Amino acid sequence: MVAGGSVSLLVAVTMAISLGPVSVAGGTVWKVIGYHMFGVGDPYTWTDVDESIVWVIRTPRVLLGALVGAGLSIVGVTTQALVRNPLADPFLLGISSGAGLGAVAVIVGTAGGALSVSGGAFIGAMLTFGIVYSLARRGGRMAPLRLVLAGVAVAYVASGLTTWLVMRADLTAGRSAMFWLQGSLAGSSWSDLGIPSVVLAAGMVALVSQARRLNGLVLGDETAASLGISVEQFRRMLFVLSSLIVAVLVALTGGIGFVGLIVPHASRMLVGTDHRRVLIVSAILGATFLVLVDLVCRVIVAPGELPIGVLTSVVGGPVFLWLMRRSDAKRGEV
Repeated sequence: MVAGGSVSLLVAVTMAISLGPVSVAGGTVWKVIGYHMFGVGDPYTWTDVDESIVWVIRTPRVLLGALVGAGLSIVGVTTQALVRNPLADPFLLGISSGAGLGAVAVIVGTAGGALSVSGGAFIGAMLTFGIVYSLARRGGRMAPLRLVLAGVAVAYVASGLTTWLVMRADLTAGRSAMFWLQGSLAGSSWSDLGIPSVVLAAGMVALVSQARRLNGLVLGDETAASLGISVEQFRRMLFVLSSLIVAVLVALTGGIGFVGLIVPHASRMLVGTDHRRVLIVSAILGATFLVLVDLVCRVIVAPGELPIGVLTSVVGGPVFLWLMRRSDAKRGEV
């Protein structure tokens, strides 16, 4: 499954870099990449335009899409274990709504003129994280239901303030804010890849190393405690780690929904419920899914593009219903 998924991801990356308003042959794509990464190949066998399209414009965008898709997927797996709810996704924590509020405040000029949109989004996400974390704890404990309620409540407040800022903004700023809120990889550069790569790699290693504990947590607090898991401490660690990953990703790309909801379900259908497998397969499937979605968003209305969140919602809803129906059919339910 990992080998097949990796090949599919490689094919998706090649297609995403090759196709667009101006297409570049797949062979040329890998020649340009090979030359820049390993110093092999003859730069005179492709044009300067091809090199700019492949290396400067599309490759960093596609790689960022893969990172975001993988990150949202593993956070989706973690969140569903954290709150023991298969319908949970990264946005349930309320962090993305805080990031949206921070970003929109910068776009419409309400907050820090020298602050970048991604910087404002990250600050908003971290502030929201602090509020949700404080509200979710009671008597030193963090109950799943309390965490969900705190996340939903803070998300509604942040969304309301975001809407108010957009309504007060001029037409240009308002449209920019709405586009960002729906998610986009437009304008991605190589400099955007450093922080999310490090955060995602560290988060992935940490979560895979705790896969057995995640399996125990899903079985319930009493069962997990009987297995020697410090439930409250482990749950706090998962919340902090998930929030950090979501904050970094959403700050760069805006709100991209449904990836962290449907990909974990698809992974469990393929490899079962063991988190040692689910986390790895979810990362690969999520990366492939978002790379292909971004490709469709770029070509379907070329030379313009659709916000990614629009397409993930349109595709994600029916796909989730199909997955749910298929799962019920396997159990013999109607």
